[in-house]
Amino acid sequence: MTKRTAAKYKIDRRMGENIWGRPKSPVNRREYGPGVHGQRRKQKLSDFGIQLRAKQKLKGYYGDLTEKQFRRIYAEAVRVNGDTGENLIGLLERRLDAVVYRAKFVPTVFAARQFVNHGHVTVNGKKVNIPSYRVQEGDVIEVRDRSKQMALVMEALGSSERDFADYLTVDASKMRAEFVRTPGLADVPYPVVMEPNLVVEFYAKN
Repeated sequence: MTKRTAAKYKIDRRMGENIWGRPKSPVNRREYGPGVHGQRRKQKLSDFGIQLRAKQKLKGYYGDLTEKQFRRIYAEAVRVNGDTGENLIGLLERRLDAVVYRAKFVPTVFAARQFVNHGHVTVNGKKVNIPSYRVQEGDVIEVRDRSKQMALVMEALGSSERDFADYLTVDASKMRAEFVRTPGLADVPYPVVMEPNLVVEFYAKN
């Protein structure tokens, strides 16, 4: 278990936002930051601070991404034709762990990484245990038969906390999802406002 996984709600507290939209988030009770100085009046952020916060929020949302991994995804987004911010979102949402989360096979993005790591998922009928695996349009992602009765899966599929993403076609009864298309920012059901344009500005200057 990584430090970030063990302390995931600290990300919410630090950002001052419930970035996963979960009812257990401490931000629902305390909107101020963690620590003894958390209730002090918030200082106005510089442009750098605003861009850094946008980067931390987007990177933190996807769970266990390291800075090295996130920067590598950004570098790929720069190389692809089109808007870099939109490309960045598309690449993040094509990660297998992100697709498993969007399909509601698991309740959290952190659980999605572990679920894939433990070999509970197939892509086009073949077991894939790499969370960063890049899903292609038309790929079919499915929970393996031996894993379909897991309490984690049943809880997630029965939850009304969030809806299925509309760039997936999900058959909940078969625990199967097809990745129909690569989404843009407007397509992704983030519970809070994400600003990939500020992430692009951050990396362009640093």
